[in-house]
Amino acid sequence: MRKGIPVSPGVVVGTAYCIDQVFAPTSSDRLDDAEVASELARYQAARHRVAVELHALQQKVSRQVGPEEAAIFAMHESIVRDVAFTDRVEQWITEDRMPASSALGRLLEEYTRLFDRTTDEYLRERVNDLRDVVVRLSAHVSDVLHPSDGPPLPRPLVLVADELLPSQAVALGDLEVEGIVTQAGSQTSHAAIIARSRGIPAVCGVPSVLAHVQTGDLLVVDGRDGTVIVNPDAETAAAYRKIEREYLHLRDELAGNREAPAVTADGIALQLLANINDVSDAKAAEAMGASGVGLFRTEYLYLTHPSIPGEQEQLEVYQAIVDDSPNRSVTIRTLDIGGDKTVPYLGGRHREANPFMGWRSIRLSFEHPDFFSTQIRAILAAAAYAEKKGGQVRILFPMICNLEEIHRLRAMVRRARRDLHERGIQVPPTPIGMMLEVPAAAVSIDTMLPFVDFVSIGSNDLVQYLMAADRDNPKVSHLCQPLAPAVLRVLHQVITACLESNTPVTLCGEMAGHPRAFLLLLGMGLRSFSMSPALIPSIKSLAAQLEIPQARAICQHAMRLKTTGHVRRYLRGKLKEIAPDMSLMEIE
Repeated sequence: MRKGIPVSPGVVVGTAYCIDQVFAPTSSDRLDDAEVASELARYQAARHRVAVELHALQQKVSRQVGPEEAAIFAMHESIVRDVAFTDRVEQWITEDRMPASSALGRLLEEYTRLFDRTTDEYLRERVNDLRDVVVRLSAHVSDVLHPSDGPPLPRPLVLVADELLPSQAVALGDLEVEGIVTQAGSQTSHAAIIARSRGIPAVCGVPSVLAHVQTGDLLVVDGRDGTVIVNPDAETAAAYRKIEREYLHLRDELAGNREAPAVTADGIALQLLANINDVSDAKAAEAMGASGVGLFRTEYLYLTHPSIPGEQEQLEVYQAIVDDSPNRSVTIRTLDIGGDKTVPYLGGRHREANPFMGWRSIRLSFEHPDFFSTQIRAILAAAAYAEKKGGQVRILFPMICNLEEIHRLRAMVRRARRDLHERGIQVPPTPIGMMLEVPAAAVSIDTMLPFVDFVSIGSNDLVQYLMAADRDNPKVSHLCQPLAPAVLRVLHQVITACLESNTPVTLCGEMAGHPRAFLLLLGMGLRSFSMSPALIPSIKSLAAQLEIPQARAICQHAMRLKTTGHVRRYLRGKLKEIAPDMSLMEIE
């Protein structure tokens, strides 16, 4: 049994597929003589495509962002074209009969061992450059997310990895994955967010799991309490399969309420919105009965794109999101990059001691105004498109700290609107919102509310900033508790201020979809919640069993409790009274 961080509820018993083993040069990987020439040609073709791709990317980034940011791609192109690099890979393909992906993995291992011995920071950084090149090349010669070699693995599949890259995470829609286990990550990592949006049970932060799991092993994954069991005995497997059946039955039963309105037991209407990353998530939101999209994370468009998406390309994505979203209602958040999400052309190689509190999000966008204005224009053009379709687009700016930033952003929106008007595009009134995730903004929220049309509370970052604890640092992540008394006091203050000023407010952090947290938020007066699409049916069901006075009383009692443990235990008991089956859908 291994223990990790529970990040997506549910239970699955399935077959492990370790995607990190794709580079392992095992004896079974040896090529036949007849396969060597075609494998060599495949590698050479991939090398040429990557070199051309990197050269074009370097020129595009230099033109749109700046030559300094583009230099990284020139370096990567030089690695791809390096004769010594290529000779080693081709030698292993021809002489050792290794597939190109295994040869690339072997080369990376050798360089990693070599550079691990040096204390020179510059040389150690070159390993990261080499790793980026190897990943890019490997993507052209193999598909790690589709296990095609050997006999088919028994379903369901449980993906096991060190961590899940954004591009891999988004590609999960093409693979029948029903469980995820990673060595790295947290409740707000890429893997966690994607798993919740897909309704896939997942556990992150499992120490050394790849050292104990092989592809083909039987795994139990309990996304409720973070338990992972490797090759369980028959009795244990049978017990968890029973829980899995109960979970699937409840999930399917709850999904049947998609047409029902989101209302409390005493008839108070709620907005249950969806957090999405792409078009497939928007379709899932529609299928799960969401009333709209409360948060479209545009950074995944950049993280999974081989270069910089241009204005027209962004607009086409936003239009597709509008078309597939419930009621064609979408809140689009501008680029929230930095911290745990980086791209090379926007500071991806910029080292910071505290990246979550450094040059990220709106701060990074301000430093690249031309780049940022392109996105604002694309969003406003999408708002014009949505109006024609009978919908609405709202624009949301992340990590706002002070009123000066809001004034600056409103000026940028006015300029973008004028630019579009000169092109003949009439942009309708587009609500401008602020993401509240910085304590300074929470303390001074009353000064900002007159200058924004709505507020979205980002509880993921707000919690870590309030607790001064990096949520991705396993040494302190236990402090990042959304039910901590300090967090509850700040949330209550912000929600009350918004209600008193008649400013629409939504909580779009992950706690919006947690049943225990929902009891409190409803009692605080919140009526708009945005969450992973898969969580909407369970929250809608819970809301239908709650009356507002009851939620208010629960909130008032919880606010008087002194410790996080007391709050959690109290809410666990209340949830069991109100909705006994909901424990299957809850993360511990």
